[in-house]
Amino acid sequence: MYAILDIETTGGKYNEEGITEIAIYRHDGLKVTDQFISLINPERPIQPFVEKLTGINSKMLRSAPRFFEVAKRIIEITDGCVVVAHNAEFDYRILRTEFMRLGYPFEKDSLCTVSLSQKLLPEMESHKLGKLVRALGIPISDRHRAQGDALATVKLFELLLEKDSSKEILKSQIKALHKHQVSSKYLSILEELPTTTGVYYLHNAVGDVLYIGKSKNIQKRVRAHLTGTDPKSKKIQKKLHKVHFETTGSELIALLKEQHEIKKNQPQINKDGRYRLYPMGLRIDKSTPYHQLLLEQVRNGKDYLVVFKNGRVAKHVMTQWMETHQLCYKHSSLQEAEGACYAYKNNLCQGACTGEESPETYNQKLLALGEKSQYPHKDFLLTDTGRKDGEYSFIFIENQRFMGYGFYELNHQIKKRETLFKRMTAMEENSDCRALILAHIQKNKYRKLIPLEGTEVDSN
Repeated sequence: MYAILDIETTGGKYNEEGITEIAIYRHDGLKVTDQFISLINPERPIQPFVEKLTGINSKMLRSAPRFFEVAKRIIEITDGCVVVAHNAEFDYRILRTEFMRLGYPFEKDSLCTVSLSQKLLPEMESHKLGKLVRALGIPISDRHRAQGDALATVKLFELLLEKDSSKEILKSQIKALHKHQVSSKYLSILEELPTTTGVYYLHNAVGDVLYIGKSKNIQKRVRAHLTGTDPKSKKIQKKLHKVHFETTGSELIALLKEQHEIKKNQPQINKDGRYRLYPMGLRIDKSTPYHQLLLEQVRNGKDYLVVFKNGRVAKHVMTQWMETHQLCYKHSSLQEAEGACYAYKNNLCQGACTGEESPETYNQKLLALGEKSQYPHKDFLLTDTGRKDGEYSFIFIENQRFMGYGFYELNHQIKKRETLFKRMTAMEENSDCRALILAHIQKNKYRKLIPLEGTEVDSN
């Protein structure tokens, strides 16, 4: 038996949503055998965007039953059923949360028609409910209302049942979803986590940091750790006791904080990123008459043109640079034996290895490569979204070095450098920071780039 349902909510922060409407169709695999449809008084305000989307407003719900008044009916109609929904994780979580508020453990197997349709209908352009059912010729009315969406899900589910004639895919999906449910001992931890961008810290029972990560949705990422079956997830599940988090709003600041905190705290489970996000680097050694282009593991105190996550990519880029700028293999970490280098023999080197090209001319070509690691201005701010409405974030570059990050609400709070420094959290410059910041600039993933001249900032 299946309980195919759809839920509309008030919207808002995690664990603060309330149900505004619910529709449940009990299905025996062939047909609907029972149904329950009702508006619900959530006893809390509805978010304006949700009201506009669903058409449900507080006035409509004044005389509607509250959840505890329909809870018994929901238990009855879902008894012995697998809960089915389009994006089941959301609907099932909302329903479980409402029952938790009543002190009742609502535990069911669940099945998501999104993942099921992805398995059985991989050719479809979209697996969102509206687009999917329209493409399949399934009628849908009252979109974003519980009854309309639930009825469309019923018709979709019946089609999926027909296509999965052996029911093996269906069985595997139910098993997988049930298997990966979050253990009840972690539910209270997840309830306190935000669904926004930031950095999270996983602690063991004595407070030691086990793992540090960043995500655009902290709660979703931690949930993945707690339901995963890979070795890292299993270690986390075995030792996790508490989660601490810091929201950033800006993805770039989350990335910068993550790499900084991993280096600082050296968590037990962050082995891969404990020291460097980008462990390989290209730099210029100026200690010899002919400057050397070196590919090496990144070391403290050295300035790198660019850094990489692995040596294979680094060597590929280095080889391209050598060819494009007609550089000499002999004066690089790809050094060859005495005499003319391989590139010279193939007319790709202008003779630095044979003395035909002067050190001064050759070194100028290498210096031109240095521009690849330069920020677009000597001093500037990179601004982005903040942690809440009306707030913005910034990172500060001074004299081509990353100084730190901060948040502001009004432009005058960053107008003068002395004020900017007061609002800034200092962070140490390193090759990882530079790579992350340059990548965001190249991809235009920021709100504003503000060059700084003198002591005042033009943030308009």
